[in-house]
Amino acid sequence: MRLDIVILNVIHWAAIPVGLFALVHALLQRADAFPAVDKMTKVAWLGITAAGTAALALFNPNGGGMMFWIAGLVAVLVYIVDVKPRVTDVQRGQRW
Repeated sequence: MRLDIVILNVIHWAAIPVGLFALVHALLQRADAFPAVDKMTKVAWLGITAAGTAALALFNPNGGGMMFWIAGLVAVLVYIVDVKPRVTDVQRGQRW
């Protein structure tokens, strides 16, 4: 088996729990926290993370569904890198 295929398979199986984490995090946040940080609504982010997680689980990066898999990965990572820290900070309040 080629090394690039092994690496893609490792990334593929590691991305699914990351997507589930993003989905659960979005589900557990208050609805008013998302507009407070100038982001889309909670329902929109739930849809984005759910669709992204579904794409990560259903499509394989080694096959014909690679484009959908990458789109799902990007959607989940945008939530984790951009939205999650801001939503978490606004709910924590001021830091000293």
